[in-house]
Amino acid sequence: MKKILVFILLAVLAIAGYMAWLLLGPATAFKEKQFNLEIPTGSNYEAVQELLEKGPVINHPNLFNLVAKQLGYPEKVKAGRYIIKKGSSLLSIIRKLRNGRQDPVNLVITKLRTREDFASLAGRKFEFDSVSFHSYLNNNDSLRQFGLDSNTIMAGILPDTYTFFWNTTPSRVLQKILRSRDAFWTTDRLAKAKKKGFTPEQVVTIASIVEEETNKNDEKDTIASVYINRLNKGMKLGADPTVKFALRDFSLKRIYNKHLAVESPWNTYRVTGLPPGPICTPQKVTIDAVLNAPATDYLFFVARADFSGYHVFAENYTEHLVYAREYQQALDAYMKKKNQPEDTGNGN
Repeated sequence: MKKILVFILLAVLAIAGYMAWLLLGPATAFKEKQFNLEIPTGSNYEAVQELLEKGPVINHPNLFNLVAKQLGYPEKVKAGRYIIKKGSSLLSIIRKLRNGRQDPVNLVITKLRTREDFASLAGRKFEFDSVSFHSYLNNNDSLRQFGLDSNTIMAGILPDTYTFFWNTTPSRVLQKILRSRDAFWTTDRLAKAKKKGFTPEQVVTIASIVEEETNKNDEKDTIASVYINRLNKGMKLGADPTVKFALRDFSLKRIYNKHLAVESPWNTYRVTGLPPGPICTPQKVTIDAVLNAPATDYLFFVARADFSGYHVFAENYTEHLVYAREYQQALDAYMKKKNQPEDTGNGN
């Protein structure tokens, strides 16, 4: 009798141990390091079960169902993006989902050129798709609350890393990003913009052109001074990057006369003044370069003939032509040398 009791006790302990292992041991069914479980807004418990089985995410769906019901999860389904790490226990997965402990999404904005680019990036990060977000960015009624419109909205998008939840709505995504813009435009920056006669959106528009002209931070302020001088004199900006934007062809390496003919409010070779909005999302350092642009008499600039990436500046067109010719001659010589057949040493 004693042996039977011992045997029963051992069996009970074994079963209890096995059940504990099922609950607290590794319960994931995928091979990757993690699985991103995205539960759409409005999902019920049955939809979650389907997602778990389709993954597949867990090894024992029936046991999940049993424990989930015991813990009251079916009545507490919360939409969101949940990262399930490989080796997670069944109990930890259920608790995470029941408590709605979403994992954040990082929206990393660097250089964006168009609203379509922005919408495409956001559509890959959030529950909403790119079409609905693009529609929101085109809706002037929605944007009016921010003091922006569909042309100037990109002036409020500062390159940075923004953290959200996956099921954040388009309006809330934009609200958070524009709060960062408001924080950037301090009293000092606003005063500098006003002193130069520009609104913050106009400053960003100038900065966007400068951003496309050079990646040399130490000359951005001088390039900005050229465009500011042209604006103050009523000259056309004549900025090549605006032509690329007007054509929506950012692969162009050189701008020819045929490109300059495009009819567009963004083509600063044909229209006077600034384009309707920025042609990219410039870095904060570039915006500050515009705000801190020195007083110069420069009206022209061209790439240096040493191909250093820097530019040489001129106060008049005659002087500019000299520098432009030097660069063109250096470029022609470089291309001629580059296109020469390699000398193999096997002469005739």
